[in-house]
Amino acid sequence: MAATTTIKVTPHARDRINERARANGVTPATFVEALVDEYDRAQRFVAVRAAYAALAAEDDYHAETAEWDATNADALEEA
Repeated sequence: MAATTTIKVTPHARDRINERARANGVTPATFVEALVDEYDRAQRFVAVRAAYAALAAEDDYHAETAEWDATNADALEEA
């Protein structure tokens, strides 16, 4: 069994965590770990979006994605 520790949260937060964990059929620890995983994933996407936004307008990325976007209306679904 993995080592455990405690964290201090308000009784209200503890009750919310326990309620949602129970509703999802997982332990409170598993529920909190899933929340942290989701947060980490969201932060990675924030970083990726920021990196793409930082690309210069004349960068090939913008030209290439514009070309790909133009293919969305090329009527291939009718073929």
